[in-house]
Amino acid sequence: MNPPTQPRLGLWLIGARGGVAISAMAGLAAQRLGLADGVGLVTESPPFARLPLPAWGDIVVGGHDIRTAPLADELERLHRDSRVLAPQLVAAVRPELERIDAEIRPGTLWNVGPRIAQLCDLADLPALDQRPARAIVERLQADLAAFRARHELDEVVVLNVASTEPLPDQRHWPGSWAVAEQLLAKPDCPLPASTLYAIAALDAGLPYVNFTPSLGAAPAGIDELARLRGTCHAGRDGKTGETLLKSVLAPMFAARRLHVMSWVGHNIFGNLDGRVLDDPANKQAKLQSKDRLVADILGYQPQTLISIEHVESLGDWKTAWDHIHFRGFLDTPMTLQFVWQGCDSLLAAPLVLDLARLVAWARRRGETGVLPFLASFFKSPQGDAPAAFADQHRMLEAWAAAQQAE
Repeated sequence: MNPPTQPRLGLWLIGARGGVAISAMAGLAAQRLGLADGVGLVTESPPFARLPLPAWGDIVVGGHDIRTAPLADELERLHRDSRVLAPQLVAAVRPELERIDAEIRPGTLWNVGPRIAQLCDLADLPALDQRPARAIVERLQADLAAFRARHELDEVVVLNVASTEPLPDQRHWPGSWAVAEQLLAKPDCPLPASTLYAIAALDAGLPYVNFTPSLGAAPAGIDELARLRGTCHAGRDGKTGETLLKSVLAPMFAARRLHVMSWVGHNIFGNLDGRVLDDPANKQAKLQSKDRLVADILGYQPQTLISIEHVESLGDWKTAWDHIHFRGFLDTPMTLQFVWQGCDSLLAAPLVLDLARLVAWARRRGETGVLPFLASFFKSPQGDAPAAFADQHRMLEAWAAAQQAE
C-alpha cells in the first residue's frame, strides 16, 4: 500500500462483533478493494467531494465487545441466514476481518441490563468490571491509547453500535462533569456502559458517536466533558428505516395542512437487536426514540402507536407497516399506508462509515461539543437542529459547503 496522503484514522466500534459493525467493516474493505461503488454512502456524493475526508485505505478498525464469535464467521452467518452479500464479497473481505479480530478487546457489562448480559461469553469479563466505574473507564482508555499508538493514528473516532440498553432514570443523568466524576467514584454508579464508553473517549480527547438509543453522551455533564477536553460528539439512534420515512412524510402533511389523527407503526425483525429489544426495558428506550418525531414535526400530538416484535425467521430483514389516518378538506378522512423492508445492518453500515469520516474532519477542524449538522443521521439528534429530514440534510450540505469555502 502507498503511504497515506491523508491523516490515518482509527474507527473504534463499541459492539464490534454485531451485525452493523461487521457490515461496516465489510463495506470498508469492499471500498478499498474496488468491490463497492459508493451507493448508500453520503460522503461519496458531490457536496462532499472536495472535503479532505479520511481515505478508505487510511482507516484502521478496532473495538470493544462482550462476545467472542470470529468476525468472518459472523459475516458468513449474515450472508447465509439473511441472504445478503455476494459470496465473492464475503470471501474477499475475510482476510481483513481476520486482521480486525486481533484488535477487539473486552467491553463492559456495567448496567447493560440482564438481556444484554446474557449475550456475554467472555468468562473473565465480570472480573474486569471492577468497582468503582472509574476503573472500567481507565481500562477502556488504555485499550484506546494502545490501539492509537500501535497503528500510529492521527485520530480515533469511538462509535457505539452496541445493543440498546435500558435507559436509567433521568434523576441519575449528571448535569455537570463534576457530578459525573462523583458518580464514577461510587461502587453503585448508575451510569450505563454506553456512558462509560463515552466518558472514556471524551476524557481522552477522542470524538464519540452514539448510533444507539442508549444514554451515551446525552447528559449535560458529558457534553461539558467534551468541551473541557476540546473534542466533539454526536447521536443518538441511527435513522435508517421507518423513522427516516416518517421524517420525510410528516413535513408533507404539515405543509399541506392535512391533519394527522393517528399514526401507527408495526415493526418486525429477527436479528440480535430484535432479541435484545424483546425485553420490555430495552424496548422502551427504542420506542421513546422512535415516537417523538411525528409530534415534533407536526407541532401537535396525534394518537401514535409503535410496536417492535422479534420474529426470528426474518434474520436481519426488518419490515415496518405504517398506517396514517388523516383528515383532509371538508373533514374528509383519508389513509396512507406504506411497507418498508430492508436489511437492518446494511442500512446502518454506510452511515457508520460516513459518520466516522465526517466526525474525524470536524475534530480536525477544532469543533467541540455536540455536532448538530449531523442530525440527519439520527432519530433523536442532540443539539439545536430541525426535525424534518430535508431540513437536516440541507444543514449538513451547508456545513460541507462552508468547510470547502474556507
